[in-house]
Amino acid sequence: MGHVLATITTSVDGYVTAPDDGPEAGLGVGGERLHNWVFGGPWSQDSAPEPGTGMDPASEAYMAQITADLGAGICGRGMYESSGHWGGRNPFGGPLFVLTHRPDDERPDPSTGFFFVDGFDEALVLAREAAGDRGVSVNGGADVIRQALRAGVVDTLAISTAPVVLGAGKRLFDGFDDDLDLTIEAVHTSPWATHVIYRVPR
Repeated sequence: MGHVLATITTSVDGYVTAPDDGPEAGLGVGGERLHNWVFGGPWSQDSAPEPGTGMDPASEAYMAQITADLGAGICGRGMYESSGHWGGRNPFGGPLFVLTHRPDDERPDPSTGFFFVDGFDEALVLAREAAGDRGVSVNGGADVIRQALRAGVVDTLAISTAPVVLGAGKRLFDGFDDDLDLTIEAVHTSPWATHVIYRVPR
């Protein structure tokens, strides 16, 4: 069984979206600054370049480290919807299991690599089965990350902190009261984010 990685980007004050996030503004109004590191600088949700275009060497090294040997992923319905379903093209290199309370909604075509699942536990079982000996990535939103941490299944937590203060939005650890001592495995510093990879006690 492979490892489980949880990864997300936050502001300095701990927000993973700015206010008013939704289908028209997946990271909230002004929240696209959180992901400047993905594109190597400022970008627009209306005209986003291909992810990774212009990414600086430190961010490339971080991405290479956390994405090595991944075989499947899990994300929330909000992330799936706000991304515009990634244009119907799965960018994760393996099946992506989308957590939703409405699994019987119009389902994605299985050929896209997207699958609706009702519940984190079921999603993890399916993702591990699909990944085999490779790892499983747990992506946004914040609630999905918290569920994975509470379940005690996360081996590695990778947090990119963008040099912005949003003041409001959705916080990564809202309502999370578990006590965790993390071990820093690696730090990659770029002009657009500080990427820290933590080992999570199991």
